[in-house]
Amino acid sequence: MTQDCSSIERVQALLSDQSYVADRALSTVVFLALALNRPIFLEGEPGTGKTEIAKAIATALGRRLIRLQCYEGLDTTAAVYEWNFASQMIAIRAAEAQGDKDNTGALRKTLFGPEFLIERPLLQAMRPQPGGPPVLLIDEIDRTDEPFEAFLLEALSDYQVTIPELGPIKAAEPPIVILTSNRTREVHDALKRRCLYHWVDYPDFARELEILSARAPEASDRLSREVVAFVQRLRSEDLFKKPGVAETIDWAKCLLALDVLELSPEVIADTLGAILKYQDDIARLQGMEAKKILDEARQSLEPA
Repeated sequence: MTQDCSSIERVQALLSDQSYVADRALSTVVFLALALNRPIFLEGEPGTGKTEIAKAIATALGRRLIRLQCYEGLDTTAAVYEWNFASQMIAIRAAEAQGDKDNTGALRKTLFGPEFLIERPLLQAMRPQPGGPPVLLIDEIDRTDEPFEAFLLEALSDYQVTIPELGPIKAAEPPIVILTSNRTREVHDALKRRCLYHWVDYPDFARELEILSARAPEASDRLSREVVAFVQRLRSEDLFKKPGVAETIDWAKCLLALDVLELSPEVIADTLGAILKYQDDIARLQGMEAKKILDEARQSLEPA
């Protein structure tokens, strides 16, 4: 069934149906990307929902999600295609056993045909998919090298990839492309120019509370408000890695599993590993510091 994406409000509602709380600015970028067949470039701190929006869009539209997880040294073998070398060798041995080793031209054409082609995410995204063009998530593009960025320019400009043995393969319909970056380095302007850009920031109290209510509806209003207020206050500390929204949700679920009804310094000390991922940060919040932040968080919840 085709989903109605005819307005920003409809896109925002579709995302909300997938428990993804998007503000109007982000909903506008998604609407324009769908209307204009433009890639989206999402940049921001880790844990702010950049990857999740690709999942939400794919589920809302009933499309396949194809994910390319980036890393240093990523090349076309992992991103686009590779030949099934083991199967090719078996085919060569079989041809030799049947006395066909002189027919090298036909054998070579067979060996470099679709039967022996292993399709990786970028090539898969160019193929027709059930339900319509897929959602292609190129996650953490800032982890790759600049040469791979240059390679992406062809794919995002013409929605095609080139295999030397087969030639260019162009998408009949452009996939929905979402690139994410945690800004560990600057991504080249040429790549950004091909995309609609959006900075995904930490949400304010009201929106983070709405996100938590959507993702952990079992939590009471009191516990949810305390959790969000504590995390919001915690982000103002000089930490090596500030907790994202993903950590807020994880922490609330951990507290629910422990049957916690309200925060206390003891509960915070026991569950800090759900929101902080570095020992120096955890050590800093042990004892009186956690109580101080909790008291300040509760004060912020009191009526003015």
